[in-house]
Amino acid sequence: MRLFRPPLLSLLCFREAIFRIKTSRKILFLTFDDGPDPESTPVILDILDKMHVKSVFFCNGNVAEKYPELIEKIQQKGHMTGNHGYCHLNGWKTAYKDYLLNAEKADDTTSAKLFRPPYGKITYRQYRDLKKRYKIIFWDLMAYDFDRFFGPDRSEEVLKKKIRPGSIIVLHDSQRSNCKAYLEEFIRDSLDRGYIFNLLEK
Repeated sequence: MRLFRPPLLSLLCFREAIFRIKTSRKILFLTFDDGPDPESTPVILDILDKMHVKSVFFCNGNVAEKYPELIEKIQQKGHMTGNHGYCHLNGWKTAYKDYLLNAEKADDTTSAKLFRPPYGKITYRQYRDLKKRYKIIFWDLMAYDFDRFFGPDRSEEVLKKKIRPGSIIVLHDSQRSNCKAYLEEFIRDSLDRGYIFNLLEK
C-alpha cells in the first residue's frame, strides 16, 4: 500500500516536526533525498536552474564524502543541503544511540541544522533527542519516484493532483528515481496554475 501523505499517527507523534508549511498562499517546497548522485544530481540541478527554482537536497553523509564536488555545486547554485543520516538507516530497526550517532556523523558534510529521517521511520525517543539539535523535516507529498513498479506517468499524476498550498514534496536524486522525466513539466504546470516554489528556512 502506497501512502502519498504521511499517516496521521506521524503528525500526532512528531508535533514539532515540519510536514507542510502552514499557508494559504500557493507555495510549494521541493526537496530531494538520497544523493548526491553523479548521474541524477547534475541533471536535476540543470532543470532547477532552467526553471529558476531552489530546493533542499537531503544527502547521505557517506555519499556526500564520496562526491564533495556535487555538494559544493548544490550549494553554489543557491540550494540547501540537509542531513539524511550518514548511512540510510531505518530508525525502527536501529538502536537508539546508533541512530543518533549516524545523524551526527553526517553533520559536517550535509547539515547540522536540517534532518530528514530516512524512510520517514524514526522512533519517538530518537525524534525527541534529535529535535533538540535539528529542525526535523518530513514531507506532505510522496510521489514514489524511486519505485520502478509505479512508473513516471503515475508519479507525475500524483504530484499534479495532490499538491496544495504549503506542500513539501519529496523526490530523489538517485539513479533509480524517475523524476528527471517529468520534473521540468511538473514545475511548469505548477507555475501555470499560479504556484510558486520557495526554499525551506533553516
